[in-house]
Amino acid sequence: MTEQTKVPRRIAQTVLNSLKGGVVPRIGLPYIAVGRKSEIEALLRDVDIISEGGASFRFIVGRYGSGKSFLLQTIRNYVMDRGFIVADADLSPERRLQGTRGQGLATYRELISNLSTKTKPEGGALTLVLDRWISAVQTEAQQETGLLPGDPALTAAADKKIYAVTASVSELVHGFEFAHLLSAYYHAYLSGDDETKAKVVRWFRGEYTLKSEVREALGISMIITDDDWYDYLKLFAVFFRLAGYAGLMVMVDELVNIYKIPNTITRQYNYEKLLTMYNDALQGKARYIGVLMGATPQALEDKRRGIYSYEALRSRLSEGRFSRPGARDLLAPVIRLDPLTAEEMLVLCEKLADMHAGLYGYARTLTTEDLAVFIRIEYERIGADQNITPREVIRDFISILDLLFQDPELDISGLLESDQFAFAKSEAVSDDTEKGFMEFTI
Repeated sequence: MTEQTKVPRRIAQTVLNSLKGGVVPRIGLPYIAVGRKSEIEALLRDVDIISEGGASFRFIVGRYGSGKSFLLQTIRNYVMDRGFIVADADLSPERRLQGTRGQGLATYRELISNLSTKTKPEGGALTLVLDRWISAVQTEAQQETGLLPGDPALTAAADKKIYAVTASVSELVHGFEFAHLLSAYYHAYLSGDDETKAKVVRWFRGEYTLKSEVREALGISMIITDDDWYDYLKLFAVFFRLAGYAGLMVMVDELVNIYKIPNTITRQYNYEKLLTMYNDALQGKARYIGVLMGATPQALEDKRRGIYSYEALRSRLSEGRFSRPGARDLLAPVIRLDPLTAEEMLVLCEKLADMHAGLYGYARTLTTEDLAVFIRIEYERIGADQNITPREVIRDFISILDLLFQDPELDISGLLESDQFAFAKSEAVSDDTEKGFMEFTI
């Protein structure tokens, strides 16, 4: 591996451990990004529209292990580099879009907890954003007036700029309370009142559950609830823009957990919330916000329990008659992930082999021909044309790299010819499929 492409060991370890464990790493993705160029370009066009005051809503659909979470994380890194704030969360039985026991609010809390910026990519960036906003306003006021810190006139000039932001926010739904709390945070920041700052941040995180409690703490009667949490994300998007960021990108994965809800009425309430969010984005009711949601094909298409069971969503999201694998409409609301090709998987394995060698400090011995044999064996397994996913191939390959590193007497050909990796030829593989695999060459 050349010095120019050498991966820092901390990042290499995180990437390899995450991939071997079947999860997507949150750092280091540019080092292993392969394929998905068209999908990324399509989503980045949305990003340009969002930064100009628009909104977008997309579904990323693919089977387990097909790379949808990887694509979401890749876009996450791209948009943070472009000055966006990112909020991401995975749905679960405890986190939904709507619920009777606070499951929707739990999703909001997770999103706010995971707020990330380029300088704080690990999450928890809310306080940082608020403090930087105030500091930037003060600096801008000082530059414009030429006044020294501590001058009452400078404070008045900064107050005026703060008021301009809060006034813009207060015009939106629930904006009055939101603006009141921004102002409270600003004045607490100036006076060094950390207790009030903490109370405001707690409110922004949706941690107050009783109106009486928040009335006593902050003098307002509003709390964020299961019904209106998305309205506050829209408020945050506008505020972040006014605070100097490009906008807000919301990423929600594991939409399959709504599909798994056993109660029909509860599922429908969640799909109704999804429809509201979708309509807001496409009808211009939201600004500076993008929403990406990850789902499996079944969670989308099942007309009994999936998203398509809600007719209003099905009619909006169904593909046109001319869309097909290999010719997908990437401007449609649903982006379906076609499988990575064998050639793309070969490139990915080369990157991982280089990364592994750099991490453990040895000279890579696997040749491109060795990697091609491995890819061919993986893709020639029975049913691979329908069922193989990048997650499975990557996990197998990192296991091979680990075994070869730990036991130098092993060789790649011996491992590939073992029972675990050997190609089990079968009549279940069609002649056409077999021919296609055998024609794969370097």
